[in-house]
Amino acid sequence: MNVLTLLVLAASLFVQDASQDTDRARQGTYAITNARIETVSDGVLEQGTILIEGDRIVAIGKDVSIPPGAEIIDADGQHVYPGMIDSGTQLGLVEIGSVNETNDTNEIGDLTPQMDALTAVNPNAVAIPVTRVSGVTTVVTEPAGGLFPGMAAAVNLYGYTPEQMTAGGVRLMILEFPRKAPPRFFFARQSNDDDPDKRYREAMTKLNEIWDRAEVYDRIATSWEQDPSGKQAPDYVPEMAALRHVISGDMPLMIKVNAAEDIEAAIEWVGARELEHVVFSGVSEGWRVADKLAAAGIPVFAGPVLSTPTRDSDRFDKAYANAGLMSQAGVKVALRSGESENVRNLPFNAGFAAAYGMGREEALRAVTLTAAEVLGIEEDYGSLEVGKKANLFVSTGDPFEPKSHITALFIDGFNVPITNRQIELYEEFLDRDKGRKTPVNVLPADN
Repeated sequence: MNVLTLLVLAASLFVQDASQDTDRARQGTYAITNARIETVSDGVLEQGTILIEGDRIVAIGKDVSIPPGAEIIDADGQHVYPGMIDSGTQLGLVEIGSVNETNDTNEIGDLTPQMDALTAVNPNAVAIPVTRVSGVTTVVTEPAGGLFPGMAAAVNLYGYTPEQMTAGGVRLMILEFPRKAPPRFFFARQSNDDDPDKRYREAMTKLNEIWDRAEVYDRIATSWEQDPSGKQAPDYVPEMAALRHVISGDMPLMIKVNAAEDIEAAIEWVGARELEHVVFSGVSEGWRVADKLAAAGIPVFAGPVLSTPTRDSDRFDKAYANAGLMSQAGVKVALRSGESENVRNLPFNAGFAAAYGMGREEALRAVTLTAAEVLGIEEDYGSLEVGKKANLFVSTGDPFEPKSHITALFIDGFNVPITNRQIELYEEFLDRDKGRKTPVNVLPADN
C-alpha cells in the first residue's frame, strides 16, 4: 500500500469520525434565546436568554451579550426548566429486572454499609437515555437488601464512567428501618412469623447493638487520630468505618420507612440517637403523621406518587395526595419515583402530586430545588442561576403534561442529543416502505 493510498484512507476515516462526532454530546458556548425561563428560585423570565459556557450558566437575562462563535438555540415559544432530580431510584443498577445477572443492587449479608452504589452504576444502561430525554438529569440511585444495604449516590445522567456522572460527590447511608407489622401492600411477601412484635423487638435490638458498636468504634478511632502516640491503631472494620461517616455528621442517613407507626418509631429513634442529618424516604403513610414529621424537622423523599393506597379503607387518591398533605403541614418534601426502568415517569409523579393538593409550583420545586437542598447540592443544582451547573432542558410546554416534548437537553453543560433506544425504534419503523420503489401491500387481517 503506497503513501497516497494511506493518506486517502486516513482522510476518509477522519471525515467519518468527524461526522459521527456531531451526534455526540459536547460542551461549548451555547445561547438559548427567546425562551420562557422558569428559574424556580427567582420566578419566570419571559423572552429571556441563557448563556452556557463549559459546564456552567454564565448569564441569564433579556439583554445578554452573546459572544462570537456561540451556538444559538432559538427557543421561541418554548420553555426552559432546570433539570429534574429523582430522589430515589435504582437507575443504572438494574438492566432487566427479571434477570438476576443484570441486577447489582443487593450484596450478600444484612450489614453492608460500606457498599457504594456509585461503583456499580452502569453508564451505558439503556434506561438512562430513556430517562434523561424526559427532563430528568440527576437521580439518587440506591442499593437494597438488609438492615444497612449500603450508600446511595447522586448521579448525573451523562458520562462514560461513574466518576464522570457523580453529582457533587453526594452519598447517603441507607437504613431499612425495622417494620412493626408486615407490609400492607397486596404484592408484598407476608411473613409466617406468628409474633410480629417479637420480630420487631429483635430487629430493633440488632439495630441498636450495631449503632452502639459504631459509636464506640468512632470514639476509639477519633481518639487515635487525635493522638496516635503510644497507642495501637484500631483494627479496620469496613462496616464500622462506613457508619462513622454518619455518626460524625459527614454523611446523611436516609431511613427507608413507610407505615405510620414505623415513621413514628423512626422519629423517636432519631431523637434518642440525637441524629441531625437525616432524611426519610418512601413515607407512603407520611400524611397520617405529617404534624410529627414537621415538628421533628425531618425532610422526606416521598413516593412513588403513582401508587395505590396502603390500606383498603383509604381513598383511592391518598397516594397522590400524600406529598401535598405533608407539604401543607410544613414538611420539606422532595419526590422520588422508586423506579429502576421507568424513572422517566418522575414528571408524571410530580404532575399527580401537583393536581392532588401540592400545587404546580411546589411540585416543580420538589423535583428541582427542594431535592437539591435536601441533598446538599443546591449551590450547583436545582434552579437556573448564574454560576450553577448547566443542567437544564428546553420543552415545548409544561414537562408534567404528556403532550410536551423535550427539544434540547444539557447535563453538566453537555448538549446531549435527544435520542434513545425507544426513539430509534420508533423512527426505524415509522416509514416501513422507505427506500422501496414499490410499496408492499399490507395483507388483510382475515388472511
